[in-house]
Amino acid sequence: MDQTNPTNAIIAAGRTRTATSRCLEILSNAVCWGAAMAASALAALYWRNGLLSSHLAALTLVYFFGGALAWPILVPLTQRFTRSRPVSARFAAFFLMLSIGTAAMTAFLFSMDYRWFYSRWHAPFGSLIWTFQLLYTGASAVYQFAILGLSLFLPFGLLCLIAVSAYLARRTH
Repeated sequence: MDQTNPTNAIIAAGRTRTATSRCLEILSNAVCWGAAMAASALAALYWRNGLLSSHLAALTLVYFFGGALAWPILVPLTQRFTRSRPVSARFAAFFLMLSIGTAAMTAFLFSMDYRWFYSRWHAPFGSLIWTFQLLYTGASAVYQFAILGLSLFLPFGLLCLIAVSAYLARRTH
């Protein structure tokens, strides 16, 4: 008869609890980071034109999901590579990764929104013309995001980025 070692079951339960709490922490922080990026976009739109936009909900969702989807990828990756570095290096790494990664994920989502809108006029899926249309639509969307969309991260998003990078740099050992 095979007997189960009770200490192994306790250790496994502890590891499961630790992993679950770590995943919940990452997901809740991702939601907070996404909300901060959406709030940054809303604040910038309010200062620009008093929130007079017919695409306010879509813009808010793009900025929210841009931040929320970037966080669970970038923060654990950056923590893994900066563990034994000084605080200043960790701050620089978090600042760089969160700024570039959040902007890239938001630009990607903006590009997918463009693709969805223009897809009705594109060639059939998989053809050579469709490939060119996909690439040029994506490139023009990212260009437009770089010109018009990045400014929606300022100034509130920059302040959040500095604060969060400093917090993560001090917390990561």
